Amino acid sequence: MSQFKVVVTDDRYDGLYDEEREVFADMDVDFVIANCADEDSVIETCGDADGILCNLAPMTDRVVNSLDKCSIISRYGVGFDNVAVPACTTKGIKVANVTDYCAEEVSDQALALIMACSRKVARRDAQVRAGMWNIGQKDPIHRMAGGVFTFLGFGMIAKTLHRKIKGLNFGEVLVFDPFLDAESIAALGARKVDWDEAISKADFISIHMPSNGKTKGIVNKAAFDMMKKNAILVNTSRGAVIEEADLIDALREGKINSAGLDVHVNEPMNSDNPLLKIENCVLTDHVGWYSEESMSELKRKVAQNVKDVLLGGEPSYPVN
Repeated sequence: MSQFKVVVTDDRYDGLYDEEREVFADMDVDFVIANCADEDSVIETCGDADGILCNLAPMTDRVVNSLDKCSIISRYGVGFDNVAVPACTTKGIKVANVTDYCAEEVSDQALALIMACSRKVARRDAQVRAGMWNIGQKDPIHRMAGGVFTFLGFGMIAKTLHRKIKGLNFGEVLVFDPFLDAESIAALGARKVDWDEAISKADFISIHMPSNGKTKGIVNKAAFDMMKKNAILVNTSRGAVIEEADLIDALREGKINSAGLDVHVNEPMNSDNPLLKIENCVLTDHVGWYSEESMSELKRKVAQNVKDVLLGGEPSYPVN
């Protein structure tokens, strides 16, 4: 019997776990790859696990309370919405994530969506394929330079995007982030503002907020009513930050110019979601985190969190 049992709760990588196995290579580990879709299957598979690598499997209060040996739950990614962190803390289980593996990729995705919406790339592609030409003022495009760019949240990914947009010559960069002071934001060449100013003055809005009790649905009808009609909204954080029904109404009614969404309330999106038929909306499949390089980095770091705790240390990316 191995000294440790480590379980991957849900196999999103089609059995490809070379990086994780390399991390545990010098330990006596029984490395188990599972596909747990519900609480019961997680409990059955992980009841005797010492460490857990978790993707989307439900790590609820009930699941956590059934874990009698577990020391660490390490989540693949930045978010940990599916992990009952307070229950883990009570149980003495460390929770960890990986916060820095995809800042380049997600900021690239946000920039790509901003450009796609601004220059109407996907829409023009469809129009040209349909035989249209010299579209011009029939479907107006506006200059990006000189516009006001707003960040909702200004963490690592947002700061990386800020570095990338400096050459686009925006007239002003605004930041709404209650956790940062005005001086540190100003030192980076942006200005801290309140919510109303951040929303009402922006030509471009990029969302970089976590989903929690305070942020869920924060971009709602009241926010859309304050936005400029030419505003472009991009979300690469969490779908729940936007009240989806209000966004659909805003796009249909022309309250804003367009939206670029990499994250959604339901993933995969439901086939009857109205956003799928709205032209002034660019959709991607929560791919912002992905490159071959970022995936390899993520897999190593999520395993290293577990290894460090099993060997008596602390994870590099603690949540609780």
